[in-house]
Amino acid sequence: MAQPIKILFVCMGNICRSPMAEGVFKHHVSEAKLDDWIASDSAGTHDYHIGEAPDARAQRIAGKRGYDLSRLRGRQVSRRDFDEFDYVLAMDEMNLRLLQRLCPTQHAHKLRLFMEFGADPQVREVPDPYYGGPEGFERVLDMVEQAARGLLDHLRERC
Repeated sequence: MAQPIKILFVCMGNICRSPMAEGVFKHHVSEAKLDDWIASDSAGTHDYHIGEAPDARAQRIAGKRGYDLSRLRGRQVSRRDFDEFDYVLAMDEMNLRLLQRLCPTQHAHKLRLFMEFGADPQVREVPDPYYGGPEGFERVLDMVEQAARGLLDHLRERC
């Protein structure tokens, strides 16, 4: 394959959910030895945390399970992302709606909720753990791990 499939994970500030999704997904891609085939990144719909490392709680919880988020830095979604990425995956409905407003019509098919790749079709959103305690980050990581495996399975089926 000449060009890798490119995935963008998106939440509001790009310091909790989307970097957790990026870190977990990259880990699974690397373990599957598919780094040359699949690339990923994360971004936020808002500019609150540009250049910042992921939330310390997200890094700590992810680190306990073997995911290193320390090199990731917050950035905001740009119009160029819709050209560059094959999948733009929102963590929740609100951020999906914001992406739909920004996205050029010809790329609208790239927009989806990340949890569409999870095992439970009733669960559509990854809740924002920012204002809660560590249990919220644990729950988010559980959800992200499940959806990341589902996404990887989906991509394998495509090719």
